[in-house]
Amino acid sequence: MEVSKLDRIIEKYTPHISLKSRKEFTSICKEQNFKGGTFLFEPNQPEHSEHLLLQGIARTFLLNTDGEEITLSFFENNTVLPPFVTRTAKGKSILYCETITDCTFAKIDTKAFESLMISNLEIREFGNTVLQQELLHKVNKEIRMASWTAKERLVQFRKDFTMLENQVPHPMIATYLGITNVSLSRLRKQK
Repeated sequence: MEVSKLDRIIEKYTPHISLKSRKEFTSICKEQNFKGGTFLFEPNQPEHSEHLLLQGIARTFLLNTDGEEITLSFFENNTVLPPFVTRTAKGKSILYCETITDCTFAKIDTKAFESLMISNLEIREFGNTVLQQELLHKVNKEIRMASWTAKERLVQFRKDFTMLENQVPHPMIATYLGITNVSLSRLRKQK
């Protein structure tokens, strides 16, 4: 894999990483393509990779007690999916990840990434920054779900994901916002 393919992702999290460290990081990545509608991981299935989304749209979700899908988050070009440590238990996934469009990922074996983090301080900083941002995202979403109106959550969604409203099925967006698809439709009609 070419170093330049990961530059935008690296820059987003830790822009000062040296070319030497970028090359080391790239050397443990495998580029993989997936068609839209593919599951990258599913609950209770073995999972041992980190996933960097180079191109496309994906989402993480769970099923509620009624078997309905609840979208946890969306991912666009040049983002990192939730780190292994936040989405697995005992080496098995605790959630689903689905590609919404055709996607290209850089996949990294978790053990290889951990080894590189131990030996390379810059990559360790990258990994820690990704983890911190993931946790901050989750806390902010919990706060919004508990204390914001549906309209406020939709406005924030539009800021966070500027183009997704026209590219993602609206029922997925509605579950992300914690509302029904009918409620989302009503909110979208308001100005």
